[in-house]
Amino acid sequence: MKNSVLFRKKDLGELLKKQGDVQLQQSLGAFDLMLLGVGAIVGTGIFILPGTVAAVHAGPAIIFSFIIAAIVCALAAMCYSEFSSSVPVTGSAYTYVYIVFGELVAWLVGWALLLEYGLAVAAVATGWSAYLSALLEGFNITIPKAISGSFNPANGTYVNIPAIAIIFATAFLLTLGIRESTKFNMIMVFIKVGVILLFIGVGIFYVEPGNWQPFMPFGMNGVLSGAALVFFAYLGFDAVSSAAEEVKNPQRNMPIGIIGSLFICTILYVAVSLVLTGMVSYTRLNVSDPVSFVMQIVHQDWVAGVISFGAVIGMMTVILVMSYGGTRLLYAFGRDGLLPKSMYELSKKYKTPVKNTWVFATLVAFCAGFIPLSKLAELVNMGTLLAFTIVSIGVIYLRKNKNIPSSGFKVPFFPIIPICSFLLCLFLITQLSVYTWIACGIWFVLGLLFYFAYGKKHSVMNK
Repeated sequence: MKNSVLFRKKDLGELLKKQGDVQLQQSLGAFDLMLLGVGAIVGTGIFILPGTVAAVHAGPAIIFSFIIAAIVCALAAMCYSEFSSSVPVTGSAYTYVYIVFGELVAWLVGWALLLEYGLAVAAVATGWSAYLSALLEGFNITIPKAISGSFNPANGTYVNIPAIAIIFATAFLLTLGIRESTKFNMIMVFIKVGVILLFIGVGIFYVEPGNWQPFMPFGMNGVLSGAALVFFAYLGFDAVSSAAEEVKNPQRNMPIGIIGSLFICTILYVAVSLVLTGMVSYTRLNVSDPVSFVMQIVHQDWVAGVISFGAVIGMMTVILVMSYGGTRLLYAFGRDGLLPKSMYELSKKYKTPVKNTWVFATLVAFCAGFIPLSKLAELVNMGTLLAFTIVSIGVIYLRKNKNIPSSGFKVPFFPIIPICSFLLCLFLITQLSVYTWIACGIWFVLGLLFYFAYGKKHSVMNK
């Protein structure tokens, strides 16, 4: 009996019933979703990773690292696409797993995703603060050191005010509604992609093919370890599936949005990597701002300045989309009774979950303001990979469920692609450090304690 309670499954028919006033507005099309995806994916990854990974792991063959990572993500993305078009309900992997594997597994996946979204927002906000400081210094404006870094008295820093400010500004924007947020995201994505195209357009004239020799200095092992690292440059496309309930015609638009954004980002990453390693020898690229750095080497300082501006803009869209994913996850938890009902309340004026948006922003802002996040960055990857793994295998069980609509996107070469996706994600999990496994274990123990103390008793499924 206990098992049946812990693994009780949601009925899709019940989920899809209209919830009266508590209904998110369907206002997003395929293009909006693609921009949300590009907004989430193209951030710190494109401005930092290509240089450091090329210098230490892959050399100019980093383009293969990006392509391999994109293939792994594409396999997982197809599984996400089938789920999001068959089950167009907010909550991403958490909701999908609730229908396929039951409540306890769903709670643990949701708990892992909460870690991913929360720490991703905090880490990117911290990076954003550093880029903002550098950009302002170009105009001779200096942010006092004491209020521009996490709590570390030995280093003279006490709180990261810019990081806290950007998180609260993003939260305010999200409370106004997804339509307004996607308009802002669209403007930011166009600026960000414009800056990347500027780098490629100017940089291509300074490419010397001799810099691509040797092309694979660290061998195939270097390319594979590079792929395990740059995989994390693609994180964020899963946040697009959080929007399922706010999408017009989700059966058609969700797969286009998820797979389309992944395709666009892969092309941008490969192009930037080719130009970057062609402009200077890969051995010189182990710097924190490689894209600006190579422009300064070829005396294009104005382009370097524009790129710093683009990085500041680029990270804002990542904060926006990851915060959005986190608030919609809390909304799904509240709807299912696993968190207090206040997480599920919508503002009458804006039709958005205002309370949970501010709760999420406050917790994440605390992390960004006071905690040094360098060691926690890998935890983001663990949360994501666990979700990918379970979604990949979940598609096989989804097909067996005769109550699920048969229309919508279907993973091709079934069941080979879901099984490959499952195994590849599992392989990447094994590449993470022991520290990450321990920290993640502690997080899951906390999640289980909360579930047995509150969620199991208050779950809507009890009724």
